[in-house]
Amino acid sequence: MAIRVIISGGGTGGHIFPAISIANALKAMDPANEILFVGANGRMEMDKVPAAGYHIVGLDIQGINRKQLWKNIFLPFKLMKSLNKAKSIIQEFRPDVAVGVGGFASGPLLMMANKLGVPTVVQEQNSYAGVTNKKVGAKAAKICVAYEGMEQFFPAEKVLLTGNPIRRESIAIEGKKMEALRFFELDADKKTILVLGGSLGAKTLNESVVAFLDDLKDADVQVIWQCGSFYVDKLRSELLEKLPDNIKMMAFLQRMDYAYAAADVIISRAGAGTISELCVIGKPVILVPSPNVAEDHQTKNAMALVHKEAAILVKDSDAAKELVPKALSLLKNASSIVQLSENIKKLGKLNADVQIAEEVYKLVNKK
Repeated sequence: MAIRVIISGGGTGGHIFPAISIANALKAMDPANEILFVGANGRMEMDKVPAAGYHIVGLDIQGINRKQLWKNIFLPFKLMKSLNKAKSIIQEFRPDVAVGVGGFASGPLLMMANKLGVPTVVQEQNSYAGVTNKKVGAKAAKICVAYEGMEQFFPAEKVLLTGNPIRRESIAIEGKKMEALRFFELDADKKTILVLGGSLGAKTLNESVVAFLDDLKDADVQVIWQCGSFYVDKLRSELLEKLPDNIKMMAFLQRMDYAYAAADVIISRAGAGTISELCVIGKPVILVPSPNVAEDHQTKNAMALVHKEAAILVKDSDAAKELVPKALSLLKNASSIVQLSENIKKLGKLNADVQIAEEVYKLVNKK
């Protein structure tokens, strides 16, 4: 039976890619299924979703600006406008189910879907639920979560532990180690540190690498350093000839599967989507949570792993002094590498996209 599903997820890759993964799973179940995305105008999803082959409609909505509060003056008006447009979209598309994966547009879409009697699914990626998801989750039919203990935020009978949908092409690393090392022009006899700063980059991670360039040059290691598009030009001009041959700096990683396959130790921020990929990859990880996120949810994400001895945490404020030394020390500690790898692998959930898609079908069958 073909169904119609409306999906909202965007703002960052951590929201867009899981949303697209769910859509792909629904299409795999039945190519006749109709999928419509709803995003926020001007945000990343308005380009990424069409590139993935799906139609998207934009809402004129923004998040709360916590640094410059005066910029929130038009937020109530934008919310009302977005709710009205969401109503029109739902009435025109007539979805069987609405799915919210996070991002600015998810709130208005799910609020209106709940009001119009359309069954809703909330996909909460983080270990600490945001204000909007808690609000729409109260009336949702199902809440799919990635961490244990989420009953503190949502009605327990609605919570289902699925994990976060991940990019399958990124975690397909089996048998690719040597191929990956050749791709990055790395030495097969040296250990490799992978530094993930995200598509835009992470200032703290970049500063931490720069502070220890000499140590990394002298150590018997090599580095794949994803510095981000926002910082790459400045770093290239500053470092010029200072960048050692054993450090490969790039703005983007076009082949995440190769980066993961080549890595022996991974340094990363603690976004929910990235952590979900890292759990499936099963390699030792040092997490540096971003302090610039709502409710400090990246620290809470990281601590969920640290409590299970599945990751090492370095505070953002300590990273410039501690991060690279900890990574170099970890590479020399075989027992810690084994323990971290085994423990993080236990947390990996590969089929979250399929499981969430199956829950969507169950809701349709209940109608």
